[in-house]
Amino acid sequence: MVDKYSTEQINDALVKINEGLEEQNQWQLSEGKLLKTFKFKSFIRAFGWMSQIAIWAEKLNHHPEWFNVYNKVEVQLTTHDVGGLSELDFKLAEKMELLFK
Repeated sequence: MVDKYSTEQINDALVKINEGLEEQNQWQLSEGKLLKTFKFKSFIRAFGWMSQIAIWAEKLNHHPEWFNVYNKVEVQLTTHDVGGLSELDFKLAEKMELLFK
């Protein structure tokens, strides 16, 4: 079981996950969720990335809310069990960034 992050923990983790990212490509907070839109060169690349992330999500037992249209994947992360953000959200976001590069 994981614990819900405090506002300070969320802010610290958000700074860390956004290090080195251009402002328009950074993770955002909205209504208690971690949000980002990833843009790929093609649908097949977006779908392939989603397949890789699905494997990691299953390993972490933490599944994203996401929406895919052609070359874009909109991601929303939250830990429903704790009613907010937790370490799991930032771990999955980290994997998403790593596999996006």
